Amino acid sequence: MLVIALAVAGVACAWAYQLQQALDGGAAQMERYAKRISDLEDRLSDTDEGLSQNTQAMAVKIKELYSEVDKLWASAWRRNKAAIEELEKTSASQVKKVAAAEKTLATNAEQIKSASGDIARLKSVAGDLERLMASAKANQAEVERVADSVNRVNVELAKLNKRVQENEDWVNSINTFRGQINRSITDLQSSVRNLQSAPSTP
Repeated sequence: MLVIALAVAGVACAWAYQLQQALDGGAAQMERYAKRISDLEDRLSDTDEGLSQNTQAMAVKIKELYSEVDKLWASAWRRNKAAIEELEKTSASQVKKVAAAEKTLATNAEQIKSASGDIARLKSVAGDLERLMASAKANQAEVERVADSVNRVNVELAKLNKRVQENEDWVNSINTFRGQINRSITDLQSSVRNLQSAPSTP
């Protein structure tokens, strides 16, 4: 019995020793795993901090870029707005000038129409006077009177002819000026459209 007990005790001691060795090896392995995990966590922490710093720096730069873009956009808008407003003012002024020129042209047209009627009437009077002269040859005084009347009519006719010519010249001048104004307005309107359709460059 003693031998058996000693054998059992020896086996138990050997098994306990082997178990302790296994436990010690497992503990050492766990310690190595724990160290590797700790190292990985430290590296991840450093990486996160670096990424966080880079992200913050990028956010600051992006904010600065947005600010610069806003400033450039505002500056370009102010310049374009001022140019457009100036062109609109010029266009409005030209439109007023054209309206005034058209009004003057209409007045001159009425004057020409009236003068044409006067000329027609004077021509009729001249014809009557010529017929009167033909029938008044027997009376010199009457002839002289008629001659004086004809001379006066001719003077008035010359004045009216001169007036008509001046009005025609004025109308031609107005038409030329109106054409220039219309071209100027067309150019200004084209410039306004180009400015409004052009993309703003920051």
